[in-house]
Amino acid sequence: MTPSPAEAPADLIITGCTVLVHDDQERIGFEENAAIVVHGGVVETVTTADAVRDRAAVERLDAAGQVALPGLVNCHTHAPMVALRGVAEDLPTEEWFNDVVWPVESNLTEKDVELGARLACAEMIRGGVTCFADHYFAMDAVAAVVAECGMRAHLGEAYFSSQGPQGREKSLEFALRQRGAADGRITTTLAPHAPYTVDEADLAATAELAREHGLPVHIHASENRDQADTSLARHGVTPVEILHRAGILDTDVLIAHGTGILDRDLPVLRNATGRIAVATAPRGYLKFAWPTTTPVRALHELGIPVGLATDGAASNNSLDVWESMALTALIQKSTTGDPRWLTSRQALHHATLQSARAVGLGEAVGSIAPGRRADIILVDLTGPHTQPVHDLAATLVHSARSSDIRTTIVDGRILMRDRELLTIDVPEVVGELGERMPALLDRSHGKRIQEYDT
Repeated sequence: MTPSPAEAPADLIITGCTVLVHDDQERIGFEENAAIVVHGGVVETVTTADAVRDRAAVERLDAAGQVALPGLVNCHTHAPMVALRGVAEDLPTEEWFNDVVWPVESNLTEKDVELGARLACAEMIRGGVTCFADHYFAMDAVAAVVAECGMRAHLGEAYFSSQGPQGREKSLEFALRQRGAADGRITTTLAPHAPYTVDEADLAATAELAREHGLPVHIHASENRDQADTSLARHGVTPVEILHRAGILDTDVLIAHGTGILDRDLPVLRNATGRIAVATAPRGYLKFAWPTTTPVRALHELGIPVGLATDGAASNNSLDVWESMALTALIQKSTTGDPRWLTSRQALHHATLQSARAVGLGEAVGSIAPGRRADIILVDLTGPHTQPVHDLAATLVHSARSSDIRTTIVDGRILMRDRELLTIDVPEVVGELGERMPALLDRSHGKRIQEYDT
C-alpha cells in the first residue's frame, strides 16, 4: 500500500523558523514557530513545528532563530562581468563603456564567461539569490554553470544590430536550445541590447520572433535621462515609444533600469498589450550619479511589477540583491518625499513576488506556499545588529544584511548550509580566473565591441 503524501517521508523539513507568507491580498505576514515540508522540489505545506514532529524526512533543518523567506531574484544582471569588478571606476557612463568595458569585452572568451558566471553564482548563492536574469554573451557557458551549481536562471543571448541578422538569429537559437534546461530551472528570453544599439527594424523582427515562439524579451531601455533626451532630440520619440512602435510592448518584456522613463511614457506602458515588467538596480544609478531613479511608485500605480536587480558587478561592484532591497526603499522615500513609501513590507513584496513576476516566474516562485518550487533562504536574526526585533519587516529590510543568510535552497536542494557553499569551489575559480586577467584586460588593440553614443 502506497503511503499518502502526509505519511510519505519528506525530502526536507525545516522546523522552528518564522516564515514570511502572503495572504490572499498579497500582503506580507509572518508565521512563527513554523515548519516547511518539501517534497519533490516543491513546498508541500507550511504548518506548525508540532505538526511535523513525527513526520519522517530524508533531511531536517533546525532553523530556530531564523526567518524563512522566498529566495531572492536578481532581475537584471550580467553575471560574468564580475571578472571586471573594479576595472572601470569613477567614470561617467560614456567613458565607462567606450574607454574600458567595451574594449575589454572584445577580448572575452567562452572560458572567461564560464569562470565569471561561476564566481557570480557563488556570490549570489551566498547572498540568498536563488534565481537571476542574465543578458550577456556566450550564454551556453552560463547555462552550463547554472545546471551544475543548482541555481535557477532566466537567460538571454545579447545582440546588437552591428552584428547583422546573425546576432538576432543566435539569440533565438540560444533561447530555443536552452529553454527548459537544467531540469526546468532555466527559462530563456530574446535579448536585444537596447534601442540605441538595436535599430527599429531589428526590434520589430525580434517582437515577431517573440510572438512566433512564445518567448519574452529582456532589453535595456531608457536606462537614464540622457538616453531619453537624446532619443527625443534625434528621433522625436522616447526609447519606450520606440519599443511600442516596434511591437516589443506587445510581447512579455522585461525592461532593465528605466530611470529615464518620462511621464509621457506612462500611458504607453499602461496601454501595452504585453506583460510589462521593470528591473531596478539602484546602486549603479548612485555610482554613475544619474539624476533620476526608476519611477517605482508610478509603475506600481499602473500595476507594473518592479523587480529588484544589481546590474553587473563591473558597474556597481556587487551582486547583493539584499542591498538593492534596502536602497530601493530608501531612495523611494527620498525621491517621493514620503517616508511612508516604500514601507518595509512593500520592499519585501518587491523582493519576493514582484521580482518573481518580473522574470515570468510568478506562478512558480516568489512565495513559500503549497505547490510553489522550494526556493527558500534562511536568515539568522540573532546577531547584535538585528536585536531586539520590534518590527520584523523593518529588521529584515533595514537591519539585516545578506551575510546573515545562513542557508540557500533551490528546488529543495541545499546549495549553501551554514554559510558553506556546497556546489562551487570558490578558491579554484578565483585562481583560474586570476591567471586569465592579463589577456582579458589588455586594451592595446584599440578595439571595442560597440560605440556608446546616446
